[in-house]
Amino acid sequence: MIVKVSATPTFERAVKKLHDRDRKTINTAIREIMAEPKIGKGKKGDLAGVFVHKFKVNKQEILLSYKLIGPEDSPDELVLLAIGSHENFYHDLKR
Repeated sequence: MIVKVSATPTFERAVKKLHDRDRKTINTAIREIMAEPKIGKGKKGDLAGVFVHKFKVNKQEILLSYKLIGPEDSPDELVLLAIGSHENFYHDLKR
């Protein structure tokens, strides 16, 4: 069970620019991740250890990247890294 949720400044800036109804959808997605931490797809290579969860906001696919901190079987912290559409998402995430 995840105890703590934190976000990077990049994530917070992106969410701040969204409408309230879109933020509610993102909060729902975060709750889904908290309930099932491995719901996202694990990345390899440069992004090893990063998970990406895909969901829809206003019929557009949105990617939410996160890291799990703690033991692999029961992580105790969720760090929200970035959110956005697929365009340049992984390129920006590597930075």
